[in-house]
Amino acid sequence: QDQVVESGGGTVQTGGSLTLSCAASEYIYATNCIFWFRQAPGEEREGVAAIYTGDGSTYYADSVKGRFTIARDNRKSTVYLQMNSLTPEDTAMYYCAAANRVALTQRPGGTWVCPPLTSNQGPATFRSWGQGIQVTVSS
Repeated sequence: QDQVVESGGGTVQTGGSLTLSCAASEYIYATNCIFWFRQAPGEEREGVAAIYTGDGSTYYADSVKGRFTIARDNRKSTVYLQMNSLTPEDTAMYYCAAANRVALTQRPGGTWVCPPLTSNQGPATFRSWGQGIQVTVSS
């Protein structure tokens, strides 16, 4: 069954840290791209980070580079988002999403590349979304 389930959200003070988890079904986890998105009130949903579970290649939005780290545990089919130096601007609903494998591109050398973080978020690119989990950073 295609599903991803987020956990680990909550409230933290400015400057604090939080780790989110995304547990995926084995079928959609293997050799695929798993993304983290977020949506703040009144804002559009934006891509935050992504990882290719095959070789661990990672991708980050400029707004989180150096503060957030995406990682995977292949034995658990789980992707993590470690968030450090949090600010109130990071307050949002965070969503995990699994890419549609047809949206991945292959380099001439054989490695796979995830769709851009700014990709259209429709089913052609993403086959499964989590329910979302709230992260609140207090000032």
